[in-house]
Amino acid sequence: MAMRKLEEKAVPVENLRWRLDPATLPFETTENVEPLKDILGQDRGVEAFKFGMGINKQGYNVFVTGTANTGRLATVRKLLEDISKKDGRVPDDLCYVNNFKTPEAPILLRFKAGMGRRFKKDIRDFVEALKKEVPQLFESQDYLNRKKEVMQEYERKGKSFFKDLDKKVREEGFALVDIQMGQIKRPEVMPLIDGNPVHIDQLEGMVEKGRFPKEEFEVLKQKQTKLREEIDQIFLELRDLQKGVQENIEKMDKLMFMKVATEIAAPLKGRYPGEQIERYVSDMLEEMTDNLQIFASQAQQAVPGMPFLLPEGDAFHPYQVNLFVDNGDQKAPPLLVETHPTYRNLFGSIERAVDRSGLWRTDFSKIKAGSLVKANGGYLVINLLDAIIEPGVWPALKRALKTKQMQIETYDPFYLFTTTGLRPEPIDMDIKVAVIADAYLYQLLLFYDEDVKKIFKVRADFDTSMDKNEKSIRQFAEFIKRKTDEDKLKPFDRSAVAAMVEQAVRMSGRQEKISTSFPIITDLIREADYWANEDHSSVVQEKHVDKAIETRIYRSNLIEEHIQEMIDRGTLMIDTDGEVVGQVNGLAVYSLGDYMFGKPSRITATTSMGRAGIINIEREADLSGSTHNKGVLILAGYLRKKYAQDKPLTMSASIAFEQSYSGVDGDSASSTEIYALLSSLSEVPIKQGTAVTGSVNQKGEVQAIGGVNHKIEGFFDCCRKKDLTGTQGVMIPESNVKDLMLRKDVVEAVKSGQFHIYAVKSIDEGIEILTGKVAGELGPDGLYSKGTINDLVNEKLKALAEGLKKFGEEEEKKEEPKGKGKKGKKQ
Repeated sequence: MAMRKLEEKAVPVENLRWRLDPATLPFETTENVEPLKDILGQDRGVEAFKFGMGINKQGYNVFVTGTANTGRLATVRKLLEDISKKDGRVPDDLCYVNNFKTPEAPILLRFKAGMGRRFKKDIRDFVEALKKEVPQLFESQDYLNRKKEVMQEYERKGKSFFKDLDKKVREEGFALVDIQMGQIKRPEVMPLIDGNPVHIDQLEGMVEKGRFPKEEFEVLKQKQTKLREEIDQIFLELRDLQKGVQENIEKMDKLMFMKVATEIAAPLKGRYPGEQIERYVSDMLEEMTDNLQIFASQAQQAVPGMPFLLPEGDAFHPYQVNLFVDNGDQKAPPLLVETHPTYRNLFGSIERAVDRSGLWRTDFSKIKAGSLVKANGGYLVINLLDAIIEPGVWPALKRALKTKQMQIETYDPFYLFTTTGLRPEPIDMDIKVAVIADAYLYQLLLFYDEDVKKIFKVRADFDTSMDKNEKSIRQFAEFIKRKTDEDKLKPFDRSAVAAMVEQAVRMSGRQEKISTSFPIITDLIREADYWANEDHSSVVQEKHVDKAIETRIYRSNLIEEHIQEMIDRGTLMIDTDGEVVGQVNGLAVYSLGDYMFGKPSRITATTSMGRAGIINIEREADLSGSTHNKGVLILAGYLRKKYAQDKPLTMSASIAFEQSYSGVDGDSASSTEIYALLSSLSEVPIKQGTAVTGSVNQKGEVQAIGGVNHKIEGFFDCCRKKDLTGTQGVMIPESNVKDLMLRKDVVEAVKSGQFHIYAVKSIDEGIEILTGKVAGELGPDGLYSKGTINDLVNEKLKALAEGLKKFGEEEEKKEEPKGKGKKGKKQ
């Protein structure tokens, strides 16, 4: 009966690995295939993404979710390139210019694409023309004649003032004498003594010596004071006259400048019609008229005493144009993928420079655009994890998308540079943002940030696999063709394409699916091409794909080999032959990030009389994960349902993963642990040549687990190292059969009868395979068939319960006389 069960439960060879017959492919090599033009395997995500990018309403930005290596970024880039080409709209150029009336608030000017570059050049040419024409204007004969007339009128009036004064002074017996006071000459009134001017102080000394009459000195002194007052008054009148002359000259300069500048600016205003441009040019000319000294020659601008050193900065700098965003070369809406989304890179900045005095200075020309503004009118792609770890980036992005405006500022979290008061005019935003993240981060953000559902109303979820059918296989071949064309690789023949499809099916973990981990698949295509080159083959064949897969594993499986060496030398104790009571080979998967492999692990169970129940040694040692703990509790529930309907489940049992020191998690060993317990209770040995995997529910049904291929291959490698006996194999849940995509060498071993794969639905089926004994069905009388596994377990549990009861009664009898004696003494 047991042998019949083995044959029934053995998985047919054809179900161990799905094979694609190369002959069914309608081409010899990929040279005969058209390259793939569409996105492969992400219909749901692509449809959602196109919807989000197509709907022109606020908040319809897209969150692209999915696991790494599903080609999210490449897919998003290609979709946006296609959408952008069809759109054709090119956003405006953006320029910041000086606000001459309020310099701390630079003005934003918008131009059609390409016109910003032209406007900047025209303004530069306009300023250069003024720099050339204005000095010539002020050096022209007409200007000099006008200025000379004004100055001559000033000199004439000045001379008439001094002529009348000189006459009056002489009539009073005085003379006007110029006295040098530093670099300034000042006229001084001095009395004439014997026809010679004498200073009043010198005359006072003569009076004291008696050489000049005192009365006459006092009269002269009074006359001098009066004349001085008249002179001072004349100088005040001359100063007013000079000021008036200067104002007239400046007025004349401004009029002449405005006349020339207006003529030069006329074509500029005509080329760029609009109130904003006209106001800017007018403000610029008005500013220039108040600073006409900037048109002086370079020699005049030199620092006094240091002719080689010019004043710091360009005097014409305020009249430049900061071409903030130049879309002149764009043919479609911009598409930017920001791989380093710092605050500065994403939102731009206002740069600062240190002048000669050591002060930080900035102006409109220091405003720099970030990716968000450069992509305005188009599409921006960022990675969520990169963005949220950068200070200030996520709040600023949300603010820009919610308000549809971008305010350029320098992010300064530590307030190191708070002197700048520059606040440029905000930019109106019309942009679609795609954020790439994994599902966990998205759900976390959705839960904690209420703004996410307002500004990212569409989620494009990318799957890890696609349905396997004739269409998808054809598209997969077209994908290989596209990659060989892009990277200039050798063509793949039909056997190589079939091998690639089979590997993609294995990567998906299901026979009816094909993996969409296209970055990994692309790497495999390149590596297969390398081995074809090494083999001097003109096309990539199946053996080259197999070589690429093998070498990729070899580069990563050092830890696996070390564990296998420990098993081979007996350090890790694994039996692959014989029979042992209460011992089963379980199967575990090790994940190293870039590589996964399976290896067996010895699981043992011991049972005894007691009330402790099932002791999970891993849990007691804090080496058990929550899922494994749950599996042990389910195991106890199964035993209660199966064997404790007519008696209490009273026993002490311990379960352990032998030589496990790094922790255990997952419930895939729960069925294995039941088998070990049943063997211990029934005292029937378990075949060590059959390893087991599978979780279990309380009804005893064996459930699917993950990593089934790695687990089978791990035990196969152990058996092969110790020599295959033809009786070894692995028992898996029947629901995992459709997940089988075993290595070719494992399939060959099963085909030749050296190795076996069994699929079971229940614990009863599994224990029969492991022990070679019938499990036994529960009869109408509530008893199991005599000698079956379930009968032996049931009887053992009954014996343990009765033994415990008997032991308790005997202990009570031993204690009773002592108790009575003590009571009598007390009385």
